[in-house]
Amino acid sequence: MVLNVLKIFGLAVISFFIGILLTPLLTHFLYKYKVWRKDVRTVAPDGSATPIFASLHRERETKVPRMGGILIWIIPLCLIFILWFLSIFFPTPLFKKLNFLSRSQTWLPLFTLIAASLVGLADDIFQVFGKGKYVAGGVRFSRRLLLIILIASVGALWFYFKLEKTDIFIPFLGDFHLGLLFIPFFILTMLATFSGSAIDGLDGLAGGVMAAIFSAYSGIAFSQNQIDIATFCAAIAGTILAFLWFNIPPARFYMGETGMFGLTTTLTVVAFLTNTVLILPIIAFPLVITSFSIIIQLLSKKFLRRKIFLVSPIHHHFEAKGWPAYKVTMRFWVISVIFAIIGMVIALLGK
Repeated sequence: MVLNVLKIFGLAVISFFIGILLTPLLTHFLYKYKVWRKDVRTVAPDGSATPIFASLHRERETKVPRMGGILIWIIPLCLIFILWFLSIFFPTPLFKKLNFLSRSQTWLPLFTLIAASLVGLADDIFQVFGKGKYVAGGVRFSRRLLLIILIASVGALWFYFKLEKTDIFIPFLGDFHLGLLFIPFFILTMLATFSGSAIDGLDGLAGGVMAAIFSAYSGIAFSQNQIDIATFCAAIAGTILAFLWFNIPPARFYMGETGMFGLTTTLTVVAFLTNTVLILPIIAFPLVITSFSIIIQLLSKKFLRRKIFLVSPIHHHFEAKGWPAYKVTMRFWVISVIFAIIGMVIALLGK
């Protein structure tokens, strides 16, 4: 128990300090090569104009670098393989214990993190250099969606055939058998969670929210004795906190799609591995309201010919109403922590 606690918290702290040390090097590179959008988003996904969003963000988004999310997948990736290497070539009890690369627990979330982050990185690169037709450049939405569906399909098939997973757990009730329907259910869940990537819109907002979510899942995995998953989530949370150190208002850089794509898709895999997918909407509640605000806005504009929110996602609505950006961010942090705690309690008691 003591060694497990030290492993989880120790590697979270190490990830944090590695992030603190590497960030100045990354930001130096990003500022040197002006890795930011050349223009702010002026077109919504439905093709309509976004003058309110453009007026709120033109100055910041065209002067602050993107791709800060590189830290969030590079550090856990390097850490997990360094410790695996040490456990293989220096098989001492300490290094064997610290290794958290395991087929049953971390292979799939690590694959998902890297694959989706690379998709996001490509999108960021296209946005920076003004390629693509969607908003201010970027990979076409349909292509992004297709790539995420491909990643989700790999995960679904891995769960179904390799892990022989065919059911989901309903808190306080027990397992519910899905059979072959587990595969589309997994894919749809990942797409729904992925849609929450839009929360990355204000300085520090996504970082604080995702740190709370992954910390909660680290605690849930620990309670299930899935120590490698707990360590993996803790390492990600530690890295996010290092990112957040430099991302609080005024942000030194933005997470970008390379961070959010990897985090949201990986979150889905972790939820299924811990058998808490039905609790995911609670723990990740800020992602849920972000996605729903976009959907509601699009449907209202299409069928009612009017907007529900001044601008979507919802955090920009509050910003447009005159709330200072830092107030919106900090209130979302509070909401995220509260719902993460509620979700953990349900996960612990519901089994």
